[in-house]
Amino acid sequence: MTRIRPVRGDITEQRVDAVVNAANSSLLGGGGVDGAIHRRGGPEILAECRALRASRYGRGLPTGQAVATTAGRLPARWVIHTVGPVFSRDEDRSELLASCYRESLRVARELGARTIAFPAVSTGAYGWPPEDGARTALRAVREEAGREEEARAFEEIRFVLFDRRAYEAFAAAM
Repeated sequence: MTRIRPVRGDITEQRVDAVVNAANSSLLGGGGVDGAIHRRGGPEILAECRALRASRYGRGLPTGQAVATTAGRLPARWVIHTVGPVFSRDEDRSELLASCYRESLRVARELGARTIAFPAVSTGAYGWPPEDGARTALRAVREEAGREEEARAFEEIRFVLFDRRAYEAFAAAM
């Protein structure tokens, strides 16, 4: 059975197989979680992201999709980059947000990762309300992790939350 839990902390310090990056579509770094992962992970991550842009993702990584690179100097093995949707009051984009989590788990499974650390995708600069983001994330992760046969199940999925409000939103949604 997969253990799912919220953790208050810094995602760049997680000793897991895969860390998920709330990336922008360029894959070339940015602010928030994305900037922190690129800074701490070092130039190896950026080099692989540039190679991805030069080959498969010339127009950038589409929203809701995920792709992996090395973790560089992070204490993880891989970084799984996913692009979350910008929140909109006029359009329901929750399926795109759920896809970020499902696709990241699909990539993690392909890599053989057993432990994964997620940020609260889209709840920072992209404006997604943390309470709704937590419900969407947990529903998607539970559904996807529940499809696994015992031999391929993830050991642990962490939601690593930097601020108190995000942590409380995920703790309440659990």
